[in-house]
Amino acid sequence: MTTGYRRLYRSRDDRMIAGVCGGIAEYFGLDPTLVRIGYVLLSAFSVAFPGILAYIVMAIIVPERPRGS
Repeated sequence: MTTGYRRLYRSRDDRMIAGVCGGIAEYFGLDPTLVRIGYVLLSAFSVAFPGILAYIVMAIIVPERPRGS
């Protein structure tokens, strides 16, 4: 029996910098371009610093997707 457990990973394939936006897009089943645009808009309207800080923290904390999965 399988559980519906999913885990957030940074993307190995769909990455621009560290794969955070690509991983979020994979997790929620969204287009990575839309996630990136949303991130940029959210960062721009929050004076950029919190968005940049959040990205750096997620790049450090969120693990990269294991190979072969």
